[in-house]
Amino acid sequence: MADLELLEKIESALDTIRPYLEADGGNVKILEVTDEQIVKLELLGNCGSCPMSTMTLRAGVEEAIKRAIPEIRGVEAINITTPDDPRAKLPETMM
Repeated sequence: MADLELLEKIESALDTIRPYLEADGGNVKILEVTDEQIVKLELLGNCGSCPMSTMTLRAGVEEAIKRAIPEIRGVEAINITTPDDPRAKLPETMM
């Protein structure tokens, strides 16, 4: 399990992109940091049902975390939505 200082650094990195996620009705929650330095997240709100989630995760969330904490090796979401998911919703700004 990650130490408190590492979790605080990750939360701080996430806070830099949260306004963008929240603008589309989404957010992220840290579930764990593995011994291999992989951050596992849950995508919340619209992020959990958006087919753009993979792009958001890689280009936004992972980039922000790795820039702030270089020792993090990767970021994974436990609930990525696929574009063919019938429950998938595009962010309103994308429509």
